[in-house]
Amino acid sequence: MAVGGFGNILNIPELKKRCLVTLGLLIVYRIGVHIPTPGIDSIALAEIFARAKGTILGVFNMFSGGALERLSVFALGIMPYISASIIIQLLTVTIPFLEQLKKEGEQGHKKITQYTRYGTVFLSIIQGFGISIGLERMGTVLHPGWGFRLMTVLTLTAGTAFIMWLGEQITERGIGNGISLIIFAGIIVRIPDAIGNTFRLIATGEMSVFLILILLVFMVAVIALIVFVEQGQRRLPVQYAKRVVGRKMYSGQSTHLPLKINTSGVIPPIFASSIMMFPATIVSFITVSWIQDLINLLRPGNLLYELLYVIMIFFFCYFYTAITFDPVDVAENIKKQGGFIPGMRPGKRTADYIDKVLTRITLGGAIYVSLVCVLPSILISYFKVPFYFGGTALLIVVGVGVDTISQIESHMLVRHYEGFLKKSGGKIKGRF
Repeated sequence: MAVGGFGNILNIPELKKRCLVTLGLLIVYRIGVHIPTPGIDSIALAEIFARAKGTILGVFNMFSGGALERLSVFALGIMPYISASIIIQLLTVTIPFLEQLKKEGEQGHKKITQYTRYGTVFLSIIQGFGISIGLERMGTVLHPGWGFRLMTVLTLTAGTAFIMWLGEQITERGIGNGISLIIFAGIIVRIPDAIGNTFRLIATGEMSVFLILILLVFMVAVIALIVFVEQGQRRLPVQYAKRVVGRKMYSGQSTHLPLKINTSGVIPPIFASSIMMFPATIVSFITVSWIQDLINLLRPGNLLYELLYVIMIFFFCYFYTAITFDPVDVAENIKKQGGFIPGMRPGKRTADYIDKVLTRITLGGAIYVSLVCVLPSILISYFKVPFYFGGTALLIVVGVGVDTISQIESHMLVRHYEGFLKKSGGKIKGRF
């Protein structure tokens, strides 16, 4: 007999297997985070990262799940893969060869994925070499020289390639998007330490209980906003006329075309963070004074950092929406099925109307993502909260959590099991 909620997972062998595979691969990732790169003075490195809290290095360390401050084999994290994905997607729009590959279906997608992997290795080599040079200049290397540099580049590149493989395996054999879940896991494992540190500051009188309560209420409100907007849709009415298929006549019916307010999901802040971190990772290890002044301006909470961050979030909201949702294809499919949007002629007029509506709601989605990512970061910086769990991290954690639960929900509903929202008549909508 099936039980409700999460208990239903155990009653579906395929779903149970996928969940166990996902959990097992994430455990492998967390084990790798604690395997250090050889030749590093861990004490000196820990002192550097103790001073780097609240800087771009602190943000990078958050996305790597704490691997960077240990300089583990996974120190570069998944960000080189994300950077390579951005570059390939941008080139897909501008280079006809890649654009043609994208239209070739599964085989073209495999080829683009292969190019993304090559790009990931190339960027990992560049970042790994930059980090090895920087570590030598900061005096955290036991035996500096080309032997250390080559070993570090090889180790960090292999670590990133392995994380990339883990993410692909989770996506294919597990539940949810593997890359997003790896970032998700790296963020949530830092929560217990942050909570413990907060209690320590309360005990020493450095933070008041009243301030903590205000921040908790604010965080709950932001989580509620994220869940609400992520499930928000603009529904365009679609009318289908009567049609004959073979010997059967199908009567006209009314349905709707759902357009999500935030079609791009958590991709814009992840992409924007990747762009911000790639050059900063390299130049932050350079001791030239004017470069250090520039890095100081790129601290989370500073006006320049937040302004650039918002600009990139807006860009990637529109860019990712444009490459994942084509109004022309949608309009053609509606036309082929004998449907139309009331008041709009089928074809180009319908495509233009869908594009107009999508552009407007994407503006709202971009504003929402920017506020969630930037406003809490500024407040946390202003109130000197002793951990970085700002808007970007919160958006990723909640967004990925909702996405993963919706996929589990879909597996249950396909097999006629009750979902997590029992007897409520509703279900969690997918984010993509």
